[in-house]
Amino acid sequence: MKIIMLGAPGAGKGTQAKMIADKYSIPHISTGDIFRANIKNGTELGKEAKKYMDQGQLVPDELTVKILLDRVAQDDCKNGYVLDGFPRTIPQAEVLTDALNKLGEKIDYAVNVDVPDENIINRMGGRRACVTCGATYHVVYIPTKVEGICDRCGSALILRDDDKPETVKKRLDVYHAQTQPLIDYYTAAGVLRSVDGTQDMKDVFNDIVKILG
Repeated sequence: MKIIMLGAPGAGKGTQAKMIADKYSIPHISTGDIFRANIKNGTELGKEAKKYMDQGQLVPDELTVKILLDRVAQDDCKNGYVLDGFPRTIPQAEVLTDALNKLGEKIDYAVNVDVPDENIINRMGGRRACVTCGATYHVVYIPTKVEGICDRCGSALILRDDDKPETVKKRLDVYHAQTQPLIDYYTAAGVLRSVDGTQDMKDVFNDIVKILG
């Protein structure tokens, strides 16, 4: 089962992708995680990706397509996978569709987690990240045991630049301009399914499970 998660930044699609991956025993593949690992390790790709992410812009196609296609070709993806953060644009979707067609494969579901912009700006402003181990929390939804301290490793938490309200607004503008057309693309392909992302995350997940069967 090959699944794409769609939705604006902060809609909760990453959380849902992890839950889907656990339930169906398929890999959760997040381009965000790949980029953050490169940023943390100070690679050239990481440095370049960080410039775009800090400004609330999308990382260009050429930095994402090759690494993604290599990843889905690995053995652990033979029973399917959940893509989180890719594709972000119509050209990326077309590259993915073409690559899968050559393998005699296709995307089974594109799940759109639908959340209004105002909710997202409020939600992301509460996110906190650990600079050491990369764990993420939320001051309301996933609080730490000690405020401002990572449960996993005890390091200080930060509000990432790309979670600040002014950056989130930019990211949403970019999303609506470049990524929203994917909803039409996957609707035309007959695989789009939408869920109400403003619900409790367990209710969102239950709705997704009903779709996937």
